Amino acid sequence: MKTLDQYNFAGKRAVVRVDFNVPLDKDFRITDDTRIRAATPTIKKILADGGAVVLLSHLGRPKGGPENKYSLQHLVARLGQEYGQEVQFADDALQAEEKAAALQPGQVLLVENVRFYGEEEKGDAAFAEKLAKLGTVYVNDAFGAAHRKHASTAVIASSFAPEDRVAGYLLQGELDNAKKVLEEAERPFTAIMGGAKISDKILIIEKLLDKVDNLLIGGGMAYTFAKAQGGQIGSSLLEADKMDLALELIEKAKAKGVNLVLPTDSVIADKFANDAQTKVAPNDQIPDGWLGLDLGPESIKAFSDIVRQSKTILWNGPMGVFEMSSFAKGTETVAQAIAEATKGGAFSLIGGGDSAAAVNQLGFADQVSYISTGGGALLEYMEGKELPGVAALEGR
Repeated sequence: MKTLDQYNFAGKRAVVRVDFNVPLDKDFRITDDTRIRAATPTIKKILADGGAVVLLSHLGRPKGGPENKYSLQHLVARLGQEYGQEVQFADDALQAEEKAAALQPGQVLLVENVRFYGEEEKGDAAFAEKLAKLGTVYVNDAFGAAHRKHASTAVIASSFAPEDRVAGYLLQGELDNAKKVLEEAERPFTAIMGGAKISDKILIIEKLLDKVDNLLIGGGMAYTFAKAQGGQIGSSLLEADKMDLALELIEKAKAKGVNLVLPTDSVIADKFANDAQTKVAPNDQIPDGWLGLDLGPESIKAFSDIVRQSKTILWNGPMGVFEMSSFAKGTETVAQAIAEATKGGAFSLIGGGDSAAAVNQLGFADQVSYISTGGGALLEYMEGKELPGVAALEGR
């Protein structure tokens, strides 16, 4: 796979697939520009070489056509600020060829949301070919969408010669950091898995059981494990059809010598609300009508102690409902422990999605080794699945 530093963009027009799927408030202001900033080094390298840039991205999940709230027009001013120059805009991806052809070296054109066209998500070859006509070289820097076989993330690559398909810095960095954790982990290696459902994480958990020394399970999925072991979990989250699987995973961990750690206590609430009544209960003795929404103090201490002694840390999924301040302590303390371990020389990879949001929100972003921009793509890569966006760059 060709990397950015192996390519000179002088006199070239680069079609760059980025992931600018950023959150906007009701006034269309960007509330988190992490993804925009993450792609900047790639854009600046192309411009510095004397190339022109045509940006393709999606935003949100528009239903069957253009919707103002998902228009990339809302990003133009912020991108101009980011690149220190005017960014041109093409309001129709199928009519952008003339604007793209007129670009001078050093100029940037943003093309309207590719998901306004049904052909994008279908991976339509004719649509991909039209997008390919916007440039002379293809750069994929959208790791967050690399697990999708969409027209602009994978199919488009075949319209360019193999030597003109390039991985951007962000995509390259994501793959390098994931490989570091999967193939070069210094021990002890601890994975922390959170979130609501075991079903979302089965494959990654099974894969990690061959790699890690410690596997810490928090978040909503921990209650399925508690119930499977005969506990009472009140109204806590439960995947009843996954209880046998939970027991299987416990046995597999034992057989492989992995220290699988489940919470022993929880902060429980009488309703799913920040102003709920709360108390601490053992994880297997949650009364009827109450639900577990965060790690309890005993579990927080156990998890943090293990994290602090680790040399490689992978974190995917929050430990509780961190969006509510009453139930953020577990996630916050684990993030703090990861930051401390990192300061002491550990390598920490935060696995996109809610974990990335939590680390950013809690102010630990600059105290961890790497924050992935792609939750789903990172999980699939770590599960051993082929990512279409990466395979296309490699000519597969």
